[in-house]
Amino acid sequence: MTQLQELRHAMARAGLDAVWISDPANVRAVSGFSSGKDGKVLVTQGGATLYTDARYTVQAAEESPLDAFIARPPATLEHAAPGLAGLRVGFEADHLTVAALEDLREHWPQAALVAVQGLVQSLRAVKSSAEVQAIRDAQALADQVFAEVRPLIVAGARELDIASEIELRLRRAGAQSAFDLIVASGPRGAMPHGVASDRVIQDGDLVTVDMGAQLRGYHSDMTRTVAVGTPGAEMARVYRAVLEAEEAAVRAVKPGVRTAELDRLARDILTGHGLGEAFAHSLGHGVGLEVHEAPSLRGTSDDVLQPGMIITIEPGAYLPGVGGVRIEDLVLVTEDGHEVLSVSPKEVL
Repeated sequence: MTQLQELRHAMARAGLDAVWISDPANVRAVSGFSSGKDGKVLVTQGGATLYTDARYTVQAAEESPLDAFIARPPATLEHAAPGLAGLRVGFEADHLTVAALEDLREHWPQAALVAVQGLVQSLRAVKSSAEVQAIRDAQALADQVFAEVRPLIVAGARELDIASEIELRLRRAGAQSAFDLIVASGPRGAMPHGVASDRVIQDGDLVTVDMGAQLRGYHSDMTRTVAVGTPGAEMARVYRAVLEAEEAAVRAVKPGVRTAELDRLARDILTGHGLGEAFAHSLGHGVGLEVHEAPSLRGTSDDVLQPGMIITIEPGAYLPGVGGVRIEDLVLVTEDGHEVLSVSPKEVL
């Protein structure tokens, strides 16, 4: 079943006759058009149209199998209006601005506009074989770059130096960084999102490197915490605890497992080491056209793993004023278990 067919089934279950897609990743997922931020898609039970402007006439024809209407608003909305009279039309409430919603109401007065959330995102959680290969390629590149840069993480180097090397090598390979690189050394490791600073790495530091590649529109995501010299006994203990939790959660990945159970498994291990309060975020998330997407691996999630999902497993422990550790793998859910896509070695302390 194609994604459009799956979307139409989802629309029918939600009582929708049509859906106006504005989220860039969802535009790409449904249409194949890679400049989703400058496109919209209208899907009805009988058709689908990609709306973009004249800058993308050739690109839209090359990338998307959908009929394209090339114009700028309000012409795009006027083009769609006649076929929407009397229909229930969903709009993406978690993306559409208030101003854009008012435009829809002005130009589609005969349509019943209905706020929806997660309609397309839920369909993106399970990847096609082509999407799996794209993410696999992005992760292979990230592993390659990390292997090249790991010898540069030494006392005297700045966090910014390491981040710059990673970004440069990704660019040279035809990719780009999937997100703002995190390089957090020593006490800065206590910040889960400690983007690279001008801090100079010291002997005895643990250095957390959270990186990924964006390649052909798809993302990878991986974290390694590495030692410079010999870290202190307490941070070495924290590292071993996080590694134990991470590896246990990875081993438990298989179809049918509730993601909340994985979060609980890792959290209980860290709690047993006296680090439960130091684990300040959820266990992970899905990865694909966005670096954070469905499913959610948090304790309150109702999501259940299915073959074809690609998720992160990334427990961490953060001690303010002391340091922190996070270890993250990118994991494909297979028919009978899982495959770890991130192959960069984890240090043993």
